[in-house]
Amino acid sequence: MTDSTEAVTNNPEKYRFEMASGAQTSKLDYRLGRDRIALVHTEVPDDLQGQGIGSTLVKAALQHAKDHKLTVLPYCPFVAAYIERHPEWNEIVGEI
Repeated sequence: MTDSTEAVTNNPEKYRFEMASGAQTSKLDYRLGRDRIALVHTEVPDDLQGQGIGSTLVKAALQHAKDHKLTVLPYCPFVAAYIERHPEWNEIVGEI
């Protein structure tokens, strides 16, 4: 299981958080507003699923939002499920 958010990078040119695993890249796409970040789509290649990569991407995105005082809008069902399992992030989640 992968849980180190240090391996996640923010790619603001492509509006996504990324994590490389060999030649493959997992990503969490976002849209950024003045004081909000909408997390819209998480994608992990099929052969990398089940290793915690998606959760690592979400955790890194949530920490980024918290550090930058952004309200999170969890449009992605995977992100919403992660937040439901980790209510410690509820303080930065907004209504969608």
